[in-house]
Amino acid sequence: MTDKTVPQSGHVVPAVFTRDMLDWLPWLEPVAADQMTERQLASLVDAARVKSDYFRLLARDPDVLEARTRTDKDIFYNPDAGLPRAERELAAAATSRLNGCIYCASVHARFAATYSKRAGDVDRLLAEGVGADLDKRWNAIVAASVALTETPISFGPRHIDALREVGLDDDAIVDVINAASFFNWANRLMLSLGEPVPAAS
Repeated sequence: MTDKTVPQSGHVVPAVFTRDMLDWLPWLEPVAADQMTERQLASLVDAARVKSDYFRLLARDPDVLEARTRTDKDIFYNPDAGLPRAERELAAAATSRLNGCIYCASVHARFAATYSKRAGDVDRLLAEGVGADLDKRWNAIVAASVALTETPISFGPRHIDALREVGLDDDAIVDVINAASFFNWANRLMLSLGEPVPAAS
């Protein structure tokens, strides 16, 4: 497989998983930044997101976008107990790797590598897939994320037991579940609305 393909749209689309910065090209027209209503701007939560085609596209339904963004921020940025940020990002990266979302995998793999200082293991996940042997704790987090992603009902006591065995408490296990579940949904949204492209130089 080559590292990029050129579909009928004429845009270069990355075809391998990477921690490199990528851009995302929507297939539908986002709301123009200078045409957003007050409600649409408020739905971004972070004003800087007005620069993102993705968030301006989702702003066409501002109530859903605001709920989505506040949920995302609570899962990944809430510092009260639970799983370390690196492993929340690992769960999202593993989910994105399984689902084939190159853009989301790049973002969350980058965060996982930054916060964990384990870039080699994160790169192994991207290169080898969700079956990569990382270590007992990370393997348990990836396995739980994969089960939730493939068929949620297949996630069960054995995954909980494996997570407890490597030291995760109830709050941390909830963080694994939330990170994987949220990105199982978010990947499908991104994959159905656009495609990754190399970052503009």
